[in-house]
Amino acid sequence: MSTPPPHEDHAPEAPRDLVGIGIGPANLSLAALAHPLAELDAVFYEQRPTFDWHPGLLIEGATIQVPFLADLVTLADPMSPWSFLNHLKTRDRLYPFYFAERFHIQRAEYDTYCRWVAENLPGLHFAHQVDSVRWNPERDLFEVDFTQLDDNGETAAPGRTHTRNIVLGVGTEPHVPEPLKPLVEAPGVPVIHAADYLGERDRLLAADHVTVIGAGQSGAEVFLDLLRHRPAGREGLHWLGRTEAFAPMEYSKLGLEHFTPDYTRYFHALAEPTRDRLVAAQWQLHKGIGTDTITAIHDELYRRTLDGGWPDAVLTPGVNVRTAGRLATTRVELHLEHIEQGTRSRLTTDAVVLATGYHERPLDRVLAGLDPYMRRDSRERPRVDENFRMILDPSVTASGCHVYVQNAELHTHGVGAPDLGLAAWRSATILNTLTGKEPYPLPSRTAFTTFGLERRPRIPHARQEKALTPLTPLTDTR
Repeated sequence: MSTPPPHEDHAPEAPRDLVGIGIGPANLSLAALAHPLAELDAVFYEQRPTFDWHPGLLIEGATIQVPFLADLVTLADPMSPWSFLNHLKTRDRLYPFYFAERFHIQRAEYDTYCRWVAENLPGLHFAHQVDSVRWNPERDLFEVDFTQLDDNGETAAPGRTHTRNIVLGVGTEPHVPEPLKPLVEAPGVPVIHAADYLGERDRLLAADHVTVIGAGQSGAEVFLDLLRHRPAGREGLHWLGRTEAFAPMEYSKLGLEHFTPDYTRYFHALAEPTRDRLVAAQWQLHKGIGTDTITAIHDELYRRTLDGGWPDAVLTPGVNVRTAGRLATTRVELHLEHIEQGTRSRLTTDAVVLATGYHERPLDRVLAGLDPYMRRDSRERPRVDENFRMILDPSVTASGCHVYVQNAELHTHGVGAPDLGLAAWRSATILNTLTGKEPYPLPSRTAFTTFGLERRPRIPHARQEKALTPLTPLTDTR
C-alpha cells in the first residue's frame, strides 16, 4: 500500500513565519510571547499527546530551583496574560499564594501552570511528530515534514509545511552511563532513570535495598523521598555520587549573576576551548543540591538517631561506577572505585535509581537535510550566534531565513542555556531578531558583576522624575 502524499499545511506561496519543533518550557515561552504579535504566523509541533514536564520527578514537596518570576513570560513582559500570577488569578488562588509566601513554587505547580498555558494557547499542535527539515533553494524556504499521530501514537496522516524560520526546542533526554545501559535494557531487577521514578516508586519501596546513583538535585530528592517512606532501622539505602561531596548549589546573589543576559553575552564571546573548560568547571552553579533539600535529608537522618543507633543508610561521594552486572535475576552487583582513595569494592543491591542527569537531545535526525548547510565547531557541534541562530551557509541566511535553537546551546551560551530564568529573555531575543523590530525591549545591563575587561560597564542613567509645578503663593488679602 503506497503512502499518501503529505497534506500541505502551508503552501510555498503562503509560508509561515515560524515553525517551532518541540513544546517544552522553552518553546512554550516563545509561543506565549509570540501570541500577541498579530503579524507573526507561527505554529508549534510536539510528538507527545499533551504537555508534561518531568512527570517522573513531580515528587510531593519538591520545588523548582528558580523563583516564580522565572515563568514563561514575566521577565520579558510582566503584563502578559500568560504569566504565573495570571494563572493563579484565573483559578482564584492569588490570595492563598500571597499568604503562603512562597518564592520557589513546587514542581507540580509549575507543571500545572505550563499545562494551563499549553491548553489555552492557540497554535500548538500536539501528537505531531516532525520527521525532517529541508532547505528548498528554489523557493528560499524551509520544508518541514511531519506526521500526525493517533491516540495510540500510530501514524494517522503525513503533512508538510513551509516556513521562513524554524526554532528547535526539543529539549533533553535522560542520560544513562555506558556501564549501566545493559542493566536498564534488561528485564527483572528494577534499574531505572530518575526520570521514571514516580512510576516505579512502589517497586522500589518494596525492594530490600535500593541504591541511588547521582549527587545532584534529582538524586537528593529521590533519596529523601525513599528515606521518608522506609521504616526506621531498616532503610536499606545507599547513595553514591561521583563528585567529591554532596555539594550545595551555588546560590549566592553574585553567583546567580551567571544566569543573566550579561554573562551569557560574555560567555558567547569567549574562545571555544575556554567555553568548554568553563562549562565543566561550573557544575556547582547548576548541578548542585538545594540547601533546603540537604537540610531536609540531614534532619530526617538525625531524627532516626533519637532512639539510639544509626539509620541503615550509607552516603558515599567521590565514587565512580566502573562496571555492573546482574546476580541471577534478583540482584545487581555494582563495581565501584573511590576516586580519591584509588580503592575498589563491590556493592550488591536489589534496585538502582540512576539520577545521572540529562543530555541535549541529538538534532541529527531532524536536521539531516540541513547538514550540507550547517557550520560546526572543532567538536562537530552546531555553531550558534549571539541571537540563538545556527550559523548556516550564506546561501540560506542571505534570504533572511534562519534556524534558532533553545536549550541546545550550552556549548556556546553557557550554564544559563537550560535555566528557566533565562527562557523569557531568550524567547524575546529570538522574536526581536526574527521580526527585525523590538516588540520586547530588553535591558542593556542585568548584573552588578562586570564580566571581562574589554569594555567599561555601562551604568544606565537614573530615570528623571518629572519636575513638579511650583505652587503660586496666595496673596494675603487681610
